[in-house]
Amino acid sequence: MKIICIGRNYSEHAKELGNEIPENPVIFMKPDTAVLKGNDFYIPEFSNDIHYELEVVLKISKGGKYIQKETANKHYEEIGLGIDFTARDLQSELKSKGLPWELAKGFDGSAVVSSFFKKENFSLESLQFSLLKNKEKVQDGNTKDMMFNFDDIIAFASQYFTLRVGDLIFTGTPKGVGKVEENDILEAYLEEEKILDIRIL
Repeated sequence: MKIICIGRNYSEHAKELGNEIPENPVIFMKPDTAVLKGNDFYIPEFSNDIHYELEVVLKISKGGKYIQKETANKHYEEIGLGIDFTARDLQSELKSKGLPWELAKGFDGSAVVSSFFKKENFSLESLQFSLLKNKEKVQDGNTKDMMFNFDDIIAFASQYFTLRVGDLIFTGTPKGVGKVEENDILEAYLEEEKILDIRIL
């Protein structure tokens, strides 16, 4: 299983980090060891600035290469939510040196993944999702604001990576990302249903 992540897919998030608006999906990867086991996230010793980034996640159900946008929706049947934990201080340092981000994005436990749900139960073009930190809403996203929709992402990524059953695609985060501290509680909602509950340690 591989984890493909899309960066800067919501223009307001790109702006809040001072990044340019991309012409094509910005892609980075996380290893399978990044998936968090359980509901406790431990702040790693190498960072003092871990940020949450809530995202809709696709689970690939049909593999493929050079998938066309017109048929991309046949390659996933379920969606969920995920949190892309990012060591922002380390990422900024790496970016300033022109180096890859993987140390800041792919560390153990950096990919939180919810349960998955049948996509036909949702309106994917206008899917609401949100994140609460200590009962206060900090991110409020809607897929209608994505610059590259799910089909765009699958078609683009499959030009470079063969997609396999079980692969996960994190589709980008809306504005409102921020730092976590010890004892914070994160709760993620897909529409009105809470499907993630994470404790920061």
